[in-house]
Amino acid sequence: MKNKTMIVSLIALVGLFSLMWWGKPNPNATQASNIETKGSLIAEEKLYDFGAISMANGKVEKVFKITNPTSSEITLKNIETSCMCTTAYLESGNGEKGPFGMPGHGGGATRTNEVINAGESRELKVVYDPNAHGPAGVGNIDRFIYLTEASGKILELEIKAVVTP
Repeated sequence: MKNKTMIVSLIALVGLFSLMWWGKPNPNATQASNIETKGSLIAEEKLYDFGAISMANGKVEKVFKITNPTSSEITLKNIETSCMCTTAYLESGNGEKGPFGMPGHGGGATRTNEVINAGESRELKVVYDPNAHGPAGVGNIDRFIYLTEASGKILELEIKAVVTP
């Protein structure tokens, strides 16, 4: 009986170590995926932390400056947000475009098809509504805004806050 218990324990231990080894992340794979999504567009700031914000005070905004540092035009194909509580508006030559939001959740359009010429900049206004999730929406939030170029490259922006009642 002791031999069977030892054999089963040994097999379980070998299986556990095998799963741990097999499931460990491959650092080279992570680096490759980051390279593929890095966009040509740049932002002066990619992360903004609102700090503590109150639901009682309503929506908060942050304007990000987006620039095309290349020598050719870039077509901005889509703007999407990671949550319905976050919307974005793009300043363009024809006025403000938007709201752009989370696809499939009533967050507005996602297609922009905005051409940004070489050396040009645009302002992207990001609006976060702390009341969108109701009373359960208090605590830390971390939201993302994705600007996808026609080439498939993506510029990722991020906002954070601590939501209080």
